[in-house]
Amino acid sequence: MAPKPMLASGRPSSEHSDERAEAEEDALLTGERTETYAAGRNNKYGWGFWREVGLFVWALIATVAVIVVAVLYQHQTAAHRNQDDGAFSPPSGKRNMIFMVSDGMGPTSLSLTRSFRQFQSGLPAEDVLVLDQHLIGSSRTRSTSSLITDSAAGATAFSCGFKSYNGAISVLPDHSPCGTVLEAAKKAGYMTGLVVTTRITDATPACFAAHVNTRDQEDRIAEQEVGEYPLGRVVDLMLGGGRCHFLPNTTDGSCRHDDKDVVALAKNKGFSYVDDRSGFDGLDGGNAVSLPLLGLFARTDIPYEVDRRNQNDIYPSLDEMARTALTALTKATKDSDKGFFLMIEGSRIDHAGHSNDPVAQVHEVLAYDKAFSSVLDFIEGSDTAAALVSTSDHETGGLATAKQLHITYPEYVWYPGVLANASHSAEKLSGDLNNYSGKENIKTYIRDTLLGDGLGVHDATDDEIESLVSQRELRPWTFSDIISRRAQVGWSTHGHSAVDVNIYGSGSSGRNTTLQLAGNHENTEIGDFIGTYLELDVESVTKELLEKGTQFDTLGSDGKKVSGSWMGRLPEPGELLDDFDHYHGDFRRHKH
Repeated sequence: MAPKPMLASGRPSSEHSDERAEAEEDALLTGERTETYAAGRNNKYGWGFWREVGLFVWALIATVAVIVVAVLYQHQTAAHRNQDDGAFSPPSGKRNMIFMVSDGMGPTSLSLTRSFRQFQSGLPAEDVLVLDQHLIGSSRTRSTSSLITDSAAGATAFSCGFKSYNGAISVLPDHSPCGTVLEAAKKAGYMTGLVVTTRITDATPACFAAHVNTRDQEDRIAEQEVGEYPLGRVVDLMLGGGRCHFLPNTTDGSCRHDDKDVVALAKNKGFSYVDDRSGFDGLDGGNAVSLPLLGLFARTDIPYEVDRRNQNDIYPSLDEMARTALTALTKATKDSDKGFFLMIEGSRIDHAGHSNDPVAQVHEVLAYDKAFSSVLDFIEGSDTAAALVSTSDHETGGLATAKQLHITYPEYVWYPGVLANASHSAEKLSGDLNNYSGKENIKTYIRDTLLGDGLGVHDATDDEIESLVSQRELRPWTFSDIISRRAQVGWSTHGHSAVDVNIYGSGSSGRNTTLQLAGNHENTEIGDFIGTYLELDVESVTKELLEKGTQFDTLGSDGKKVSGSWMGRLPEPGELLDDFDHYHGDFRRHKH
C-alpha cells in the first residue's frame, strides 16, 4: 500500500484555513456552533490537543517539584546551620555570658597592632592576633543624636538594646530608664560582674548598672553601682579604677563634689573592699574572693599598659582582673543552676585614640587581645556552656596606617619599628615634663630623657622642643604627633568617628551561638543577643524601674532627700553632651 500523504490524516489543509477561521469567528460572535465546528468537533481531542495537555501537565509537575525541592533544601540548610554553624538557639541549662568591649578600637587598630607585633617579635606576615581568628561580623554605631556616637549611647545600645542620645547612661531619649541585661541577669538568678581599666563610673560600666541623664554625674553613678537606687544592689563584682568618686571630698584623693562616703555605703551593703595591689593579690586569683566585691586600684584610670607594666607592683593588668573575676564568679555559681554575666572592657584603647598616641594604642590592644585569649581558655576549660562576644562601642581617632607628610605624592609606607623604640606613652612623658623640677636645662631634659629615652626619637627639631616647652596644655598631643609623624601613622580627629566596628565571637560545647551576629548589625542587636542567650526579661526590669523610681529618694550625705530625679539633672537644651567623652587622662580632668 502506498504511504499516505502527510495531510491525509483528516487534518484540514491550509487551503481551508480561511474558511474555518471565518466560521470560528462567526461562532464567537453569535454564540452558535457552526457546521464546521460540529464537523471538526471529533478532531478536538486529536494529537494537537493532547500535546497541549501534556505540556501543561509537565509544566505543573515541574513547578511543584521545584517548589518541593526548594522547601526541602531550605529546611536542610537551616538544620545544617543549626547543627554546625550555631544558628541562634540558647543552650538549655546553666550558661555563662562574657561580653567584652574594646572601647574606641576600630578595624585599623587591629592592622596597626598586628604589624607592630609582627615587627617587634620577628613574626611572619601570616601570624595574627587571637582576635583576628574570631572575627565574625561588624556593627553600626550611630546614636539617636548623631551619626557619631559617644561611649554612653554606644554602651546603652549594648545594655538596653535601644538607641539613645550621646551622653545617656541607660536612659532613652524621653529620659525614662531602660532596664539593662546585667540588671535582668541578676533578677533571673545569675551572678554579675564588671571589669574595666578606666574608672568604674565611666560610661561603659555605668550603662550596665546605673541610670543617669548625663554621663558626667559620676558621683551619682558610684552610688547607684553599689545599690543606692530603685533596684538595690545588682552587681556582685567590680574591678577597675575610679576610687576618687567613692571617697568623701574631705578625704585626700577624692574627686567627689560632696562628703558622701560611698566606700562606707558599699560596705554597709555587704561589699568587701580592696584598693591596692596587695589587696588584689590577696584575692588569690579569685579563689579567695568574698562577694560582693568592690576593687578600686587607681584614683582615676589605671595607667596605659605600656606604662603599667613598669608599675606592676601597684596596678593589676586587665588580664589579671579578668581571670580573677572569671574564677570568682565560677566558684560563686558552682552549686547554682544559673551561671554568670561578666562585662570586661579594655577601656583605654579609647583614651589612646583621643590622645592620638600610637604607642599607647598598640600596647592597649595587645593587652585586650591577651585578656580575650584568657577568656577563650576559660570557656574551653569549663563544663558550663558559655558565649563570648567582643565588640567596640565606636572607633576613636580616625586612625590610619598611613600619613602624608608633604604635598608631594606619598610613599606607601608606615614604620612599626618607630613604635617599637618607644617605652612610654605621651601621657606619661607629658606628666613627667609637667612635674620636672631638676637642675638640668629643660630643653636638654626633653631632648635626651623624654624624647631620646622615652620615645626613642633622636632627631627632634628645635620647633618641636620649643613647642613642648612653651605650650603646656598641648604637650600630650605634641609628644603623640612627634612619634606619629615618624611612624607615619595618621589621625583625623581627637574625637570619635562613625566607622563600623568589628564583632568577635566564640562559644563552647562545640556550638558557636555567636554566629547569630555574623554579618553587619546595628549595635542594639548585640544587646538583644545577650538578652536572648541568657533568656532574660529586660522589659520587666524597665517596668520595675519606672514603678519604683517614682518612690525612690536620693539622699545626701546628711541623710536628707536630694531634690530632683534619682537619675540626676536633665541636659540643657543644646548642651553638648559628648563633650564628656573627651580624653580624661592625667593632663585633663583627673589626676592619679
